[in-house]
Amino acid sequence: MTRVESTTGAVTLTATDLLDALLRLVQDLSRDLSGSERYRRLLTTLRELFSGDAAALLRLDGDMLVPLAIDGLTSDTLGRRFRVGDHPRFLALLARREPTRFPADSGLPDPYDGLVEGVSGDLEVHDCLGCPLYINGRPWGLLTLDALDPERFDSVDMSLLQAFLSLAAATVSVAERIDTLARNTEEERQRAEAYRQATGPRVREIIGSSTAHRQLLDEIRTVANSDLTVLITGETGVGKELVANAIHAGSPRADKALISLNCAALPDTLVESELFGHVRGAFSGASSDRRGKFELADGGTLLLDEVGELPLGVQAKLLRMLQNGQLQRIGSDSEHKVDVRLIAATNRDLAEEVRSGRFRADLYHRLSVYPLRVPPLRERGRDVLLLAGFFLEENRARLGLLSIRLATDAQSALLSYHWPGNVRELEHMIGRSAFKALSRHRERPRILTLTALDLGISTTHASVAPQRAANQAGPDDADAPGDFRSSVIAFERSLVSGAMERHDNNWAAVARALGMDRANLNRLAKRLGLK
Repeated sequence: MTRVESTTGAVTLTATDLLDALLRLVQDLSRDLSGSERYRRLLTTLRELFSGDAAALLRLDGDMLVPLAIDGLTSDTLGRRFRVGDHPRFLALLARREPTRFPADSGLPDPYDGLVEGVSGDLEVHDCLGCPLYINGRPWGLLTLDALDPERFDSVDMSLLQAFLSLAAATVSVAERIDTLARNTEEERQRAEAYRQATGPRVREIIGSSTAHRQLLDEIRTVANSDLTVLITGETGVGKELVANAIHAGSPRADKALISLNCAALPDTLVESELFGHVRGAFSGASSDRRGKFELADGGTLLLDEVGELPLGVQAKLLRMLQNGQLQRIGSDSEHKVDVRLIAATNRDLAEEVRSGRFRADLYHRLSVYPLRVPPLRERGRDVLLLAGFFLEENRARLGLLSIRLATDAQSALLSYHWPGNVRELEHMIGRSAFKALSRHRERPRILTLTALDLGISTTHASVAPQRAANQAGPDDADAPGDFRSSVIAFERSLVSGAMERHDNNWAAVARALGMDRANLNRLAKRLGLK
């Protein structure tokens, strides 16, 4: 690439440079590339042409800007969701159709401060360009370019940048159309939107880019557009409820209700009433007729969470209802039909529960028409950094900070940690660590950096829990032989035991400390022989 150097020493882009770059991108439009690869090449070209330190492509999704591709920013940036109203620079960029450059002394905080890759300390972005992208006349998102040198973009010709933007918009449009044809994305978006309108609060996105994550999304898309009964399995905290929400949102029933019942959160005497309802006088305290979850979910979807906790008597009645589709309230002689798509979720091995006589084999086969395993966080590689970025941005907004970032040792610790509590543990860890790190500052910092010490994870002993409960084990335990499952059980036992000692066997306090539901903790303790 031929560059012209100005008398001030700044590198100036020539029309020939731009033409060469545009030709490469035009050629890419006719190639069979994934959307992510198209976006990566776009950002690489942008940085080459205009000599930036970092670039990002963000899609506008309601009031959120979602990073689709980054170049020169930390990995966790991809997991962040930037609420436009929280970031004045993004508001300013979206308010104009032309490229905008912010002066080096601008008082508007930059969302990427502290997120430039390979920069130590709290060095902030000093030169910033941003450009809105329009597809079919409507705002689609933003293309941003940042530099640490406050004079880096002095020589940028805005007309050449505008020409580049036109091709960037074409690249985005091609990627969008290919994705729409391949996955019928627009139909799924409309269904998800209808679900959000019907059920109120916005459904959390399932974030990740690993092979295991993509396989999970493929399975969700495969089974969503059917009425098959789905059995979602996975460890505590992996996000089984999020998967159930995604299945419902992508189904033809998305405009109807998704009703959930946590089978472990109710006494055995109330589970049947919650499922099937009752009539007045059916039992002591039944002062009026009451519809059960099946009736409330009529036309929609019913999620039975922790289905492995159902008593055997209720299992028999549930099986009968699933076989004939007829519902009978407690205390009533009449039956009526309901149209419900059933999704069940459990962290238990139901096949083993069947062998041990704690779960009916016929019900198990009824529920597992389409078994779907949610992988634990330790199998998802660098997804942990994307998820961390999502939780960091949530906590940044909650704490009113400009930016929260992860130090290099914190990223390494997150990647090497075993994650017995999975995504839920990560969420609690990020929230707790951000609050503790902030409390140590006498003055509120512009950029809060979390270290491995803040997270409570040792980079040299990745299996050590934040509470250091594993230190309760014997000195030879770390090198003791054994299969993977035995090691996990030993770790869980030491973790719970340590928490019990610190909280004087107060189970409510132990559950809070471990970030677990108390009923789940009780079951875990029984399985580990601690209760």
